[in-house]
Order: sequence, then C-alpha cells, then structure tokens
Amino acid sequence: MPDDLIDQLKSMLIEGLRLEDVAPDDLSPDAALFGGGLGLDSIDALEIGVMLDRQYGIKVSSGDERNHQIFASLRSLAEFVASHRTR
Repeated sequence: MPDDLIDQLKSMLIEGLRLEDVAPDDLSPDAALFGGGLGLDSIDALEIGVMLDRQYGIKVSSGDERNHQIFASLRSLAEFVASHRTR
C-alpha cells in the first residue's frame, strides 16, 4: 500500500477531527486509533465514516462487524480504503 495514502489519511484525520496538537509525524501507521492510542471515541468514528464517504466514496456502516479491524490503526484503515475506494 502506498505511503501517500497513509499521508492523505493522516491529513484528513488531523483536519477533519480538528486534532490541533497533533502533527502528521506524530501518527504512527501502526498505533491504535481508539482507546489508548490516539484516543478517538465513537463520535470520531462516525466523523471518520463521513469523511471516508466524501473523500473516497466508501460507505462504512456502524453495524459492520469488521469495524474494529478496519479502524484498529492507520495502516488497517489505509488497507481498507485502498481496497474499497471508488474515487
């Protein structure tokens, strides 16, 4: 998977979630996005879902059993986007 997709997702998360104290280099591709990692919550997950739809044409439903895996890290999110994007 290209690093430029991970970089795009970093920028999207920082801007879209208004993470003012976070720089792109602060986000490790393998660090957890939720819980003890970046510390995102369920509202952030909904916002990420909306951003993925707008940016990449990807629909993620809140009831999808794969959500824990998809949103586990920046790398897993990038892999999901790379294989499901329509834009």
